[in-house]
Amino acid sequence: MTVLLSEVISALEAAYPPALAESWDSVGLVCGDPADEVSRVLIAVDATAEVVEEALAWGAQLLLVHHPLLLRGVDTVGAHTPKGALLHRLIRSGCALYTAHTNADRADPGVSDALAAALGLTVTGPLEPAPSEPLDKWGVTVPVTDTEAVRDALFAAGAGAVGEYRHCSWTVTGTGQFLPSAAARPTLGEAGRLERVAEDRVEVVARRALRTGVLAALRAAHPYEEPAFDVLELADVGSARGIGRIGVLAEPTTLRAFTERVHAGLPVTEWGVRAAGDPEALVRTVAVCGGSGDSLLGAARARGVDVYVTADLRHHPADEHLRSGGPMLVDVAHWASEQPWCAQAGAVLDASFAGTADWAVAVSTTRTDPWTVGCH
Repeated sequence: MTVLLSEVISALEAAYPPALAESWDSVGLVCGDPADEVSRVLIAVDATAEVVEEALAWGAQLLLVHHPLLLRGVDTVGAHTPKGALLHRLIRSGCALYTAHTNADRADPGVSDALAAALGLTVTGPLEPAPSEPLDKWGVTVPVTDTEAVRDALFAAGAGAVGEYRHCSWTVTGTGQFLPSAAARPTLGEAGRLERVAEDRVEVVARRALRTGVLAALRAAHPYEEPAFDVLELADVGSARGIGRIGVLAEPTTLRAFTERVHAGLPVTEWGVRAAGDPEALVRTVAVCGGSGDSLLGAARARGVDVYVTADLRHHPADEHLRSGGPMLVDVAHWASEQPWCAQAGAVLDASFAGTADWAVAVSTTRTDPWTVGCH
């Protein structure tokens, strides 16, 4: 049994749906043929020249990375350009390149879950929840003799799906009433005579994107000339997906000790780990965000956590955050905050393909953090 690149992509996109990516982002297959076979996958944060060489030396047919190689528009990928040279090297060697970036940030689990796990946190939810999927609730009244047929038609159109459950509905029986006009062609009763009929009200939920298909299925299956129904747009209640995570420590500790925990839990970099706040203040609740997270300082403050862990914090935003009473801060290297995701992504692929012949996933040993000298 062999694994195709298209199958690997399907597994990745089930875990990290491209629809979760920011509008400005560039995710997905960068180069490679979906029909090619894949047995070795190398995972890294960045597709640098050193990582590409590592992938090819190991015999990888796919290099999976977090940061896009081609994030901004280009007008050439010629081999005379740095990025073009990497793409030519990969293509000539038969190694595909795939990117999971902000879709992996927003996924559940995603980049920040891996960071939280590395710090020993129990995750309780996202720092900034993504909107819940837009849903409709349909209420359809139908003669009790036709309830099953209409319900089955709604299910066939995609309604009635709730999480991992299908064919979900709620039904109550009542009495329907109508008076057909002289021009009507009623299925039941006669024109000009008031009719009362035993009817069921069937309620189902459906993705809003399915509205046209659900309505068509309802009309086709319903016995009435003018079916009675209503459609309510459900409120956004947030989701388990989103940027960043909130977590709790098993036992409270001081900021000083927690900073040491962060240092021990992440790869060592010249950037190091630094904290802002009273070193002896107690820490129990923690917000984390892999990558550059100063845009979520306000969210961390609003959630009332004790400390916020992220990367690339700048002087003025951090200072203003602390002056406004925000939680204490721990700043780490960008690469170090996202490197734990590599093992998570590897586990996603192993869960689907570990039983196939010659299958192997490895996390790159190349440190792509750009800083090489630190003086303290």
